[in-house]
Amino acid sequence: MSVITLTTDFGTKDHYVGVLKGKIISELPNATIIDISHHVDVFNVVEASYIIASSYHAFPKGTVHIIGVDAALSLQDHIAVLWEDQYFICADNGILSLLTQRIVPEKIVKINIHDRLHENATAMDVFITVACHLSKGGSMNVIGKEIPQVKEIRTLKPVLSDDGKTLKGNVIYIDHFGNVISDISKKVFQEVGKNRGFTLHAKNYKFQKIYNNYGSFVPEDSEDTSRFEGERLAIFNENDLIEIGIYRSNHYTSGSASTLLGLQYRDSIIITFE
Repeated sequence: MSVITLTTDFGTKDHYVGVLKGKIISELPNATIIDISHHVDVFNVVEASYIIASSYHAFPKGTVHIIGVDAALSLQDHIAVLWEDQYFICADNGILSLLTQRIVPEKIVKINIHDRLHENATAMDVFITVACHLSKGGSMNVIGKEIPQVKEIRTLKPVLSDDGKTLKGNVIYIDHFGNVISDISKKVFQEVGKNRGFTLHAKNYKFQKIYNNYGSFVPEDSEDTSRFEGERLAIFNENDLIEIGIYRSNHYTSGSASTLLGLQYRDSIIITFE
């Protein structure tokens, strides 16, 4: 089974996603095509990076991930990356930063087949050709030249002050529920914090505890969980990143962490240690 996933900023109103799938099926009729997301904010490589890092591990070995965000060839090179026995095809614009912080890629190639395609071939035509080649078991050496590393997005790396007392990160993603995800990982928090007391600052709000998940926010012996509804909290989410949310909030009625706390993409998340 050939599995190809799609992550783009194309949206679903227009025909672009349908055309993309049609071209894949035309070249690889037995392909299983999975939509991860087509609602990445336009050209937002940080958001795309988070979505891919959050989802790839759910797929089987040999899966090929096409990431069509900010992919115009005139702006940057195209690359194919192999790690954990999965392939990632995208522009070399930092989209894979979150993954490369966790895992050293097994192989990276700069795609060089553009002159083998028709004159009006788009970036997605290139990605489709490469994806189908890899899905068929083709070699990465056929579609590109090996390079040592991918570009990184600096905003995905929190900055520690010289005195080691302040860790500054950023909001990198706001999900469907209005939960706010930062670029501060549990690993970095623990390495820097060294069990010291801390205060997490997000706009005008402060947090002095980070829970393991939303379920652990409510004490086990609580008979009435409704009294905790609407409380703000910070957790380490499933990707081990600090996430700020509102317990059992409704993004469309009562509000969410993003709307109620006034937190937006790229806002600062600051942790001060004692």
